[in-house]
Amino acid sequence: MRSLTRSLTVSPGLTIGLLMVMVWVVTAAFAPWVAPHEPTAMGVGPQTAAPSWGYWFGTDQYGRDILSRVIYGGRYVLAIAPASTLLGLILGTLIGLLAAYGRGWLDEVIMRLLDAIMAFPIVVLALLALTVLGSSTLNVILVIGLVFAPLIARTARSAALTEVRKEYVEAARLRGEGHWYVMVMEVAPNIRGPLMVEATIRLGYAVFTSATLGFLGLGVQPPAPDWGVMVSSSRSLLTTAPWAVLAPALAIAAVVIGFSLIADGLRDREQQ
Repeated sequence: MRSLTRSLTVSPGLTIGLLMVMVWVVTAAFAPWVAPHEPTAMGVGPQTAAPSWGYWFGTDQYGRDILSRVIYGGRYVLAIAPASTLLGLILGTLIGLLAAYGRGWLDEVIMRLLDAIMAFPIVVLALLALTVLGSSTLNVILVIGLVFAPLIARTARSAALTEVRKEYVEAARLRGEGHWYVMVMEVAPNIRGPLMVEATIRLGYAVFTSATLGFLGLGVQPPAPDWGVMVSSSRSLLTTAPWAVLAPALAIAAVVIGFSLIADGLRDREQQ
């Protein structure tokens, strides 16, 4: 606790990032009590009404309250992003540890395969996978987690290469510990710093990727109040009712910036 407090004091960016993310976490968690209207209820107000005291973020083309939809939309984003990042973190860490611990030809084969996968843009890989698997929240989580795994694996391998040469690893081998035990129980805890930074960076990318897939119609499906879906369904109103697009777009930007600030703060803390 004392270390966390000192980090928050030393790094204002970390504090600001945590506050930005926590605002959305709290509002999403208490959405039924915070949102003034049901997110999918049509005709709660005039169509494309401008922001006012009655409708703080205005209404969309169906008369739905945009503020309520943005608040509920945080639930989708803040469920998909952590779950997919956790999946990518587990898979990527195991792959990176295996490459660093095995070294030699095994390391070479694994890294060349990862390089081949990473040659494709993340969104393109996700689009191809979801086209085959179909659109659902579970599939979005699985696909984002899988495309993030190679990126996290490179970070895990880089950090683990230093650790596997240290004496405590050799001591564990001499005790007769198995390879997986040494990797998971000995090496992995000693690379948690770089992995925490990488995971926080991936959280921001997961939010953006999830919103992009929703915008393209391969993520959460309408009429769910997903932020990407909201931008997509209201993009024709950009000149006549820009608030319908700007509200969810700014929400996406706020969460991504928040996670970026947290990642920068954690990186600064690791370098101290």
